[in-house]
Amino acid sequence: MTPVEKKQIRFRIIIIGSIFSLFFTIIGAKAVYLQIFCGPWLSQKAANQYEASFKSFEKRGTIYDTNLKVMAVSVDVTSIAAHPAQIKDAQAMAKSLAETLKIDSKELINKLSSNKKFVWIKRRVTPKEAEAVRNLKIAGIDFIPEHNRFYPNKMLAAQILGFTNIDDHGIEGIEFYYDAHLRGSTSKFTVLKDALGRGFDAEKRRVSNYRGNNLILTIDSTIQYIAEKALEEAVTEFSAKSGMAIIMAPKTGAILALAHFPFFNPNAFNDFDKKLWRNRIITDPFEPGSTMKIFSAAAAMESGSSLPNSIFYCENGAYKIGKEVVHDTRPYGWLSLQQIIKHSSNIGAVKVGEITGPESLYKTLRDFGFGAKTGIDCPGETAGSLSPFKQWAKIDAGTISFGQGISVSALQLIAAVSAIANEGILMKPYIVQAITDQNGRLLKSFGPRNVRRVVSEKTARTLSRIMQTVITKGGTGVKAALEGYSICGKTGTAQKIDEKGEYSDGKYISSFVGFAPAEKPEAVILVVIDEPQEQHYGSIVAAPVFRKIGHKILSYMNIPPKRKTNRLIVSLGSEARG
Repeated sequence: MTPVEKKQIRFRIIIIGSIFSLFFTIIGAKAVYLQIFCGPWLSQKAANQYEASFKSFEKRGTIYDTNLKVMAVSVDVTSIAAHPAQIKDAQAMAKSLAETLKIDSKELINKLSSNKKFVWIKRRVTPKEAEAVRNLKIAGIDFIPEHNRFYPNKMLAAQILGFTNIDDHGIEGIEFYYDAHLRGSTSKFTVLKDALGRGFDAEKRRVSNYRGNNLILTIDSTIQYIAEKALEEAVTEFSAKSGMAIIMAPKTGAILALAHFPFFNPNAFNDFDKKLWRNRIITDPFEPGSTMKIFSAAAAMESGSSLPNSIFYCENGAYKIGKEVVHDTRPYGWLSLQQIIKHSSNIGAVKVGEITGPESLYKTLRDFGFGAKTGIDCPGETAGSLSPFKQWAKIDAGTISFGQGISVSALQLIAAVSAIANEGILMKPYIVQAITDQNGRLLKSFGPRNVRRVVSEKTARTLSRIMQTVITKGGTGVKAALEGYSICGKTGTAQKIDEKGEYSDGKYISSFVGFAPAEKPEAVILVVIDEPQEQHYGSIVAAPVFRKIGHKILSYMNIPPKRKTNRLIVSLGSEARG
């Protein structure tokens, strides 16, 4: 080989070596760039191709009544999901799944044909449905463990408890108000897939292994059932639109029952009208009617303008104020303040209000809590309506004295009456008495809370004695009388206001509020019936409901009667009105 040929070969080797060296340098530089500078981005991009993530939730806490009976609990269920990339024949599979799970096949085809890595087929299926889908042995179908909120007592206390949505978040009632305490932690599932999109492993990454806390209510489910049953019977008997009943412990402010009718089942809340979900005892204001006479009498006595035996001329049933005329259901002449409450005279209440004066009346009503929220631990509370006394027209002090021109919630009304039963001290109503952790350890407790003294002890006791006469012969509340027990109470009958802001003929709210025993009150009961038909007086419609509830709960609470008699000391046949 000549020197020239050797030189050419050496040159070629150098050229080829240089080219390879350049390529290796470029490849090395690219590798360094990708590994060091683009590593996190590429890792995420790769993960997106072989990982699919979704969230699940730990169990919500349990809700108990005051006797630790379960009212709401979370149970283990199965949800069915799919990985569309693994589904070979989406149309055929959709048809099979739709028939088994009773869901829309067209919507299911769209899900199974999508480019999504993970789709829900049906959440929280029954064990029978889950087993039926397993038997289909469809590749790409996943069975995900979840939790379902269950209310074992069905319709009992539904408006108090509320319910949760598909993701276990509280939507109404206590479930909503205490959602942050009841809700468990969020867990993240990661499903791993191979190059063909087939799942081959799964891991569950937990933010924390935390179940929600438990709630212990002041509600007694037995008392709740008694109230709901009596309310249902009354609304049905008088073909009424709806009804409410609330029972409160006057010394503590603890709510023992909050009953509504019509009912709804929180296990299937979507099957019921949304209007039934609302806790109307808390959220809905109404004109109270004659029950307000209790508080106008309180204002009169506290201001010193009247005594129980102060007398007023009741104009024989008709009293003109400006262009307006106030009527009584019966013509009365001279009545004492005590008799005005006993017979429920509107004209008498107007004259009491005139002597008391707007400022004193307004102050007393505000002290009782009207026109302001009670602060109860439930969502959507209304403050009602009580305009400042400086805005009142001449007739307003009178009409407010017998329950027109003011609106209250059922909760405000029972809290105010409870203050009289509690010797003049207003207590804050509450519905949750304790929060415990998943092991039952106490985290926080709630107890009686004194708001303020609204009237003197003497005035409260005098009012109690006046309210006792309402239940005696000639009083409007004789149908509320309980044999062997002394009862304090007051009837109420109020015309409803229509959409035009005018009082509607034929539409009334009938009510009765009272407490027992009179000497040492243990329970205050309020019954409100909305739009009863044929009869509308509180004395006829609501008072008997009070009697039914009172008779059963006093026995349940082991409060014995004073004496047993064969006849009531009052005439239940009286045609009293109120």
